[in-house]
Amino acid sequence: MHPILRNILAVIAGIVTGSIVNMGLIQVSGSIIPPPDGADVTTTEGLKAAMHLFEPKHFIFPFLAHALGTFAGAFVAAIVAATHKLRLALAVGVFFLAGGIASVFMLPSPTWYTIVDLTAAYLPMAWLAGKLVTRKSRSARQANLA
Repeated sequence: MHPILRNILAVIAGIVTGSIVNMGLIQVSGSIIPPPDGADVTTTEGLKAAMHLFEPKHFIFPFLAHALGTFAGAFVAAIVAATHKLRLALAVGVFFLAGGIASVFMLPSPTWYTIVDLTAAYLPMAWLAGKLVTRKSRSARQANLA
């Protein structure tokens, strides 16, 4: 397969994987940390109306969904990529960061959460995933040379 085509597919696979992980964590979050009484979390309008009822514990799973979804997507992109593994992992991180920024405008959240989410959940996780894969790839190449 041509490296450019493989890299495009790597980014697409990363975005799909990250989205699946993100949504999976969001889906189970309510059964682990129930939403506040009276909060309708099934619609954006319901979330906006109930946001004042949310406590810090209610932001754990959204953060984990963003961070682990980005990590998983970036990891897959870096593994599948033919070249530029770290750059493509970061591209997936930028994609999810753009989604996080859009989410801030669509669904206002406390300032502390917005800062933590946008600074720690996306680019750092993508960088970490990319570094893990590139370090692993480098170690494998060195082992093959020995």
